Amino acid sequence: MTLSDIVYAALGVGALAAAVLPRVVFRRPFSLPMVFLGAGALIALLPMGIPVVDPVADRLWVEHVTEACVVVSLMGAGLAINRPMGWKSWAGTWRLLGITLPLTVLAVAFLAWWLLDWPPAAALLLGAVLSPTDPVLAAEVRVGEPTDAEDDEDEVRFTLTSEAGLNDGLAFPFVMAAVALATAAGSGWSADWIGHWAAVDLLGRAALGVVAGLVLGRLLGWMFFRARTPALRLSEHMEGFVALGATFLTYGITELLHGYGFLAVFVAACALRSAERSHGYHNVLHEFTEQIERLLTAALLFLLGMFVASGGLAELTWPAALIGLLLIVLVRPLTGWVGQLGFTAGPRERTVVAMFGLRGIGSLFYLAYALGEHPFGALERPLWAAVAFTVLASVVLHGVSATPVITRLDRLRERSAPGVSP
Repeated sequence: MTLSDIVYAALGVGALAAAVLPRVVFRRPFSLPMVFLGAGALIALLPMGIPVVDPVADRLWVEHVTEACVVVSLMGAGLAINRPMGWKSWAGTWRLLGITLPLTVLAVAFLAWWLLDWPPAAALLLGAVLSPTDPVLAAEVRVGEPTDAEDDEDEVRFTLTSEAGLNDGLAFPFVMAAVALATAAGSGWSADWIGHWAAVDLLGRAALGVVAGLVLGRLLGWMFFRARTPALRLSEHMEGFVALGATFLTYGITELLHGYGFLAVFVAACALRSAERSHGYHNVLHEFTEQIERLLTAALLFLLGMFVASGGLAELTWPAALIGLLLIVLVRPLTGWVGQLGFTAGPRERTVVAMFGLRGIGSLFYLAYALGEHPFGALERPLWAAVAFTVLASVVLHGVSATPVITRLDRLRERSAPGVSP
């Protein structure tokens, strides 16, 4: 028996489990990510000699695999959303992006500076990489399959899915701010970087991402549904792997233009969906991206479980663990509630949206990316330990609570619907 034999067997079991387990855990108070995290931890504890991925030594590998997982999930999220993008119809999303996201970054950065005595750049980096939300880790809190109706999405699932689709890209300026500060001042503080960062990383690259996403999404929509040449009208062939082509093309071109590819992929998916909103081809594309996303997420969480069980949290301190828990149970709920003040959704919906700011694969990518842009020296492993613990805690706490909370909310909504007797 060789290591390759074990790997092949593990891949086969993992792929089958990714297909079977979602139906097993559906409507139960635990999630698929919890299962794969636990499985990875269990395998790491067995005397089988399976090598464990070290995110410091294998940083580039971790960066690119998590990057692929995020871009695929962003395409799937954009294709699933039925509601056309608009200022009023997406009001909850804009509030979470404009208010909750920066408040979360600042709150976590302050806690890291205060409790851990980290330099400003490292503290800001921790706040930035933990700011993106990731509802793909709890199926109950995201929108389902694409449908013909534009108004059949409840506010909670829509807001959390659209927030995650956009803040996975809008967290990038804050990560670049941490890198710029570390480059300019090392372990100290300097304001010399702010002007260039605001003009290029905050405004310029974000604008490029939005424009590239709109242009490429509309071109792909025309090609898929309206091209005069039958060979180009890919919607007639109903092939799901085309979604990967659209995803990687949009991401690659946008990154070549130095825009934010994450932002462009989600915007392109929304533009592609709007090209022919009721066409069944969207279901084919969404189903394929969801399957790829599920496989990549399962593999990454399995590896994360192995990393944690094999000593990945050795550099975790109690203050760092406290920051991760405070983010989940206090910072995100509080900043999420503040961001929704004055929003028309009911108090129950606002509370659930504020609570379920899951942390996941996006945080792992951003940390790997940032450490490739600037070495943070002795803080690299403590940063990985803090982020891994926060993702682990989020998967467990949100995975356990998502099903009962969302189920209860759905029942209350059904009871209060017109024509439904209590």
